[in-house]
Amino acid sequence: MTEPVDSRFVVARKTIGGLALRKSLSSVSSVVRRLPIAQPARHDVELIANVPYLGTGMIEHTYDVWRPNNATGPLPLVVYVHGGAFRALSKDTHWIMGLQLARRGLCVVLPNYRLAPEHRYPAGSADAAAAVAHAHAHAERFGADPYTIALMGESAGANIVLGLAVGVAWDVPTRHLDALRELPIKAVVPACGVMQVGDAGRFRRVDPRFHWFFNDRVEELAAWLPRHGGEIVEDPIASPLPFLETASAPTRAVPPMFLPVGGGDFLKDDHARLHTALNRFGVVNEVEVYGREPHAFHAFVWRKEAKRFWNDTARFLNQHGVPTTALSSSS
Repeated sequence: MTEPVDSRFVVARKTIGGLALRKSLSSVSSVVRRLPIAQPARHDVELIANVPYLGTGMIEHTYDVWRPNNATGPLPLVVYVHGGAFRALSKDTHWIMGLQLARRGLCVVLPNYRLAPEHRYPAGSADAAAAVAHAHAHAERFGADPYTIALMGESAGANIVLGLAVGVAWDVPTRHLDALRELPIKAVVPACGVMQVGDAGRFRRVDPRFHWFFNDRVEELAAWLPRHGGEIVEDPIASPLPFLETASAPTRAVPPMFLPVGGGDFLKDDHARLHTALNRFGVVNEVEVYGREPHAFHAFVWRKEAKRFWNDTARFLNQHGVPTTALSSSS
């Protein structure tokens, strides 16, 4: 698959549109984080910031730990990989995800990772795998249970955690996943995920009215994929959905998967395809479509459907060996 050659106008439009979106999301997250209700102590949650998981000294190789205060006994460990089209955002913009999960009695590791276009696959995937392995090895330091692990992420982060799960279950020749193949991963939650990175035109083939702004964002994702010569490659870990639709049986068990997505998110089609692909192998999985909600709607935690998302996620984790605690009725 050859990388598309765009006109100067389209290149400028993509650059400005993508930059404006990412800046606005970062700004909103930063403003909300300063509000009193966003402070961890208000929710009886502790934040341990900037833990290095690789010895490079790079901020990209650090994670934050969110955990409830005064917890008794080891906590289930959830690694949440942030989204941002593989090229933006960070653990700092996704603090609300750590807070929401920690309030439910989980120890949450929220890693940074190297971003495109400076760093194509396997950089970000290798970083996420290293963060999972480090969190497992150091779980007791954070009061977590190294034998009860779940992976979660949204958008590009959903792609990454799905790719890790594929690499654990299938013998894909990818060395950075070797350390994960013996880990006790109980469940995977790829939310609002871009499950296929290549073939950006698939959405306009379904709906010719598919808006140019969203089409630009999908085309930008190709910056994540590896290149060989002048060709971009849909690697099975970098773009796992096409692999799952044609793969033979896995070598190891595939963890149960919860696949939540907003009804107004064009990526719901990828979720439906993933559900069908996983059913081929008898993998326990659930798709839940939330009203007419937009992409990554669960970040708007005060909304009715976002609350349902978080409750459904906790229920799924509970059902599959990752125990959570219920929030009070006033939360």
